Amino acid sequence: MQTNLKAPRKKYDEAFKRSAVDLLLHGGQSVKELAGELGVSTWNLRDWKERYAPAPTTHPRTPAELEAENRALRQELLRVKAQRDILKKTLGILSTPGDNGLNA
Repeated sequence: MQTNLKAPRKKYDEAFKRSAVDLLLHGGQSVKELAGELGVSTWNLRDWKERYAPAPTTHPRTPAELEAENRALRQELLRVKAQRDILKKTLGILSTPGDNGLNA
């Protein structure tokens, strides 16, 4: 008579698997480290990553798209710098004693 020495397989729910993949992608740990911490095999973690990780974007960006984004970002930077300069001037006016009409 032969006895089965294998332990029963552990079953993990989908939420656990998705959380494990999220930790793997954003936690800064290697597959081996995280698998050890979670008590799962590295193979399980790799399989879950293939199944639940978001697909990488396959749409290559053209130089024209990059130039348009760069132009938009430069315009946004100019707008934010102008706002900053206005705030600096306002702060300077308000912080000068006696010049803003308030009793010092």
